[in-house]
Amino acid sequence: MPDVPETVGTPDGSVEFEHRPTTAQSFENALAKARNGTRLTVDDAVELLTTGTDRDGIDHYRKEQVLEAADRRRAEVVGDEVTFVANLNNNVTTACNTGCLFCNFKDRSEQFRSDYQEDHGGFTKTPSESREIVRDALDRGIYEVCSVSGLHPALALDDEHREILETSDRGDLNYRSPDEYEKDPATYCEQIRAMNVGDVHLHSMTPEEAYHARRGTDWSYEEVYGRLQDAGLDSVPGTAAEILVDEVRDVICPGKIGTDEWLEAMEAAASVGLDMTSTMMYGHVENERHRALHLQRIRDLQDRTGAITEFVPLSFVHEETPLYERGMVESGATVDEDELLIAVSRLFLDNVDHIQSSWVKYGDTQGLKMLTCGADDFMGTILSEEITKRAGGDYGEFRSFQEYADMITAIGRTPVERSTDYEQRRAIDPDADVLGPQLGPQADGTPLLD
Repeated sequence: MPDVPETVGTPDGSVEFEHRPTTAQSFENALAKARNGTRLTVDDAVELLTTGTDRDGIDHYRKEQVLEAADRRRAEVVGDEVTFVANLNNNVTTACNTGCLFCNFKDRSEQFRSDYQEDHGGFTKTPSESREIVRDALDRGIYEVCSVSGLHPALALDDEHREILETSDRGDLNYRSPDEYEKDPATYCEQIRAMNVGDVHLHSMTPEEAYHARRGTDWSYEEVYGRLQDAGLDSVPGTAAEILVDEVRDVICPGKIGTDEWLEAMEAAASVGLDMTSTMMYGHVENERHRALHLQRIRDLQDRTGAITEFVPLSFVHEETPLYERGMVESGATVDEDELLIAVSRLFLDNVDHIQSSWVKYGDTQGLKMLTCGADDFMGTILSEEITKRAGGDYGEFRSFQEYADMITAIGRTPVERSTDYEQRRAIDPDADVLGPQLGPQADGTPLLD
């Protein structure tokens, strides 16, 4: 059955999607393929995500069959371990004028200029401030720093890039000199070098940030990621993916790069030797076919690169976002949709070993449930987490090793501390007197926080 347009809620009500969740497939056939390990098609994924296009709504009996198949596949691929990492989020700035309708993390960059007189609640950190934050966290035992930031107009890749931007007469580069701002974020390479303390693993520079770091030049993404790697970058977060279908991106983030450029940047990162994660932000204006097409693009990317260490589904937190405030969405994904997205990700992504359950997005109880739906990783300690909180999330900002051990053993699984790339692992004894990280360069088992 061919795809036909579907109207979705938008500011003027005029946007139509070409892709619809309809197929000529059957749910039973898709489930049989999932159970026997046959590589799934987009139509198969649509059937599993919808629990059948032959009826409206989620069929809970069929849903449980999908979840059971995914949980079995998880056990076959990774066993009963549930992994987590001791990490810190250090987002450099909230200044951004990209205008994504799903985001309430950023603040209009004009508010950060020196002549702006009102309070705005945002922040920008200098490299020295970033270094102190990371150094303190390293002393506590973390070994991963994740840094994802707004697209501050003063940020350049390095000094050479700064000179190009300063001397350009183009008006479309989203650049302003640092001296126009109350605080100078310096350059991406300076921030990376500042956060590269000890042997910490630095996970930063999304494809969107890499695009920002090459604007106004003819540099390739390989050149950009090569310079960042020389500055200390270890791996790349595959965020800014949202939904990798341009008709959805044109609605929710028209100022961002398109699907092809996102994929180009990720392939470039892999080509210079950087590992990467992958994500999907779902539960807003997209439908199940968009989700399935996104999964296909991630799987194809992994076929080409082999560099993706994990897939991270991110359920849209709708409160306090422009999509909600403009009446374009009434809520995020349902619990059924969350569970099916995790499960189908496990079944569809046959070349990505690790699927993450986000306790920040789902909360503790539902986050644990996701570990029985195909997920095997339970995020990290996250000593600071601003993005979800600013969008209205309320599930907390820190997770201790003791909490991890208690929750994971409560569902009959084995808690395992891991490195960012999953190459180092340490099973946790939940009955130990003191539980803290041991894999970090300065970790000695002491809890991260008192």
